[in-house]
Amino acid sequence: MMSALTLSTGTAQAQAQSEARRDEFYWLGEINKASLVINSSQGLLDPALAPRIAQGLDKVLKDGARPGAKRPTLVITFEPLLIEAAGVEATLMHAGRSSQDMLSTVRAAVMRDELLALAEQLRTTTATLRAVAEAQQDTIVPNYTNGVAAQPNSYGHYLLGFVAGFERDAERLRQAYARLDRSPMGTTVLNGTSWPLDRDRMAAYLGFPAKVDNAYDAAQISAAEMPVEIGAVATSIALHTGAFIQDVMVQYAQPRPWILLREGDGNTYVSSAMPQKRNPGLLNDTRGQASMVLTLAMGRAIAAHNIPPGMNDPKSVRDNAEVITRTVATLRNLDRILKALVIDRDRALEELNSDWTASQEIADELMRTYKLPFRVGHHFASEVVGYAKAHDIRPSDFPYAEAQRIYRETLAEMKLPVGELPMSEAQFRAALDPAAIVRNRATSGGPQPAEMKRMLAETDQNLAAQQRWISDHRQAIDTALARLDADFAQVLAKAK
Repeated sequence: MMSALTLSTGTAQAQAQSEARRDEFYWLGEINKASLVINSSQGLLDPALAPRIAQGLDKVLKDGARPGAKRPTLVITFEPLLIEAAGVEATLMHAGRSSQDMLSTVRAAVMRDELLALAEQLRTTTATLRAVAEAQQDTIVPNYTNGVAAQPNSYGHYLLGFVAGFERDAERLRQAYARLDRSPMGTTVLNGTSWPLDRDRMAAYLGFPAKVDNAYDAAQISAAEMPVEIGAVATSIALHTGAFIQDVMVQYAQPRPWILLREGDGNTYVSSAMPQKRNPGLLNDTRGQASMVLTLAMGRAIAAHNIPPGMNDPKSVRDNAEVITRTVATLRNLDRILKALVIDRDRALEELNSDWTASQEIADELMRTYKLPFRVGHHFASEVVGYAKAHDIRPSDFPYAEAQRIYRETLAEMKLPVGELPMSEAQFRAALDPAAIVRNRATSGGPQPAEMKRMLAETDQNLAAQQRWISDHRQAIDTALARLDADFAQVLAKAK
């Protein structure tokens, strides 16, 4: 039994290792360490041979850690180095093992680290979204449906909508992680082995809380399925990112946008021919990154499509990790975009007041206060908007007398009793105030101050929970590897 000091030292070493990229060579080394420790303690490997094999393995790993050294990624290229360092007896460790279960375990371990890195960046970018949402909760802007200005809204509320989407992405990531975080080791190729391997202890040493139960599933089904699921998580993140960027890009087509990127720091660049242009390079680059994530993620499904179980087509660590690496880069750039946004509140309000995005409130007010059927009020408001656009009249300038006339004509058209517009001129104009509309929303989940405060607080709780989840899983892996290193060191010490 190792001391607390030994575990503490081992944990520190494992944590230092986790800060670097743990590649296939690294995990092949850990699998060999675990096999040596477990099999020698169970009598599947002669304990007298274990120290010499441990010494050879230690040399292989130290040689691989040197700058520019080769770090083999396959069992068949790793093993010759071990034989050279420790003799052919080192292959006695291979009892009950196959490159199939070893490489499936390597891939799961590598992608597990990649998913934790993605979870960290997703949490960071979501936290930035939340901070901008709080700062802009009183900024009233137009929102769009079908590419057309539709309703006024708080920009903070709009951003919290994207926060909700990214929180679902984080949930999908955690669910995928749970299915990935299972050890295939000990399943060999298809149906296990006649060697009584301790699969549970192997899983624990490698930081897996569980093992893949079915031996055929381990390398044949699950190993091809998980890259596709991870690709689906990346796809959702890329779709949310792209939607946000495209909404910002709409503003760049206007002569007087209400939302821009702060110039400098690589956010924008000038045109080579047109001096007035400030091209949104950061937006374009990030959109391109998101598109590449979608391309790579869909490629995971294509690679896994129409192949017999066990084929290697969808299993490349490099290709699968690239999906996550690109997604992290996309989120990192989105974080930069959010921090570089320049929002002109007055210009946004001017745009709202120059259009009729508040017209639905007229219909709502007529129904809520005066019990007029909504479709009648909607038709009346639509006719007001039609008249205003035909005569180039802004909402604040619309003649109340014309509203009264249109109301009477609406009643006649709908075959309702003759009557006068029940809204006073002051009420009519108040119904068209974008800020009042947002402030007076009563729906749960709306942009009114009380709901914004509640949703911001819940986001804080979710972000804290995400950070705990990331930290707990990283710590679990680091602690397991530290325990393995300490136990391997005890075997190694007997060779000296």
